[in-house]
Amino acid sequence: MKFTLFAILSFGSLLIQGAPILNKRTSGSATFYEVGLGSCGKTNSDSEMVAALSADIMSKSKCGKSVNIKSSKGSVTVKVVDTCPGCGATDIDLSPSAFKKLGSLSQGRIPVTWSIN
Repeated sequence: MKFTLFAILSFGSLLIQGAPILNKRTSGSATFYEVGLGSCGKTNSDSEMVAALSADIMSKSKCGKSVNIKSSKGSVTVKVVDTCPGCGATDIDLSPSAFKKLGSLSQGRIPVTWSIN
């Protein structure tokens, strides 16, 4: 009985620790993708300031939310329009236009901090 309770509590602790805290500034990586029809049901373009959140945290309730993102080069505000199935829980995938506000496309992946409004 003690082992089972310990196992359940340990597993629950891992689940809680693995989830990012989204009401605070989150550290992660930013990448960019070819924008099109997103999981929020609308088609966007590479020239728009839009983003995809990781599958770990994306939900329909996050569609249309604003995200403030900062890098060492600059900052940008984007709108959530899609899901990034290959992103880590604290990573964010940006349109090329949004990524260019934070770094060079040749970098491919940059460290950022971000928060959902």
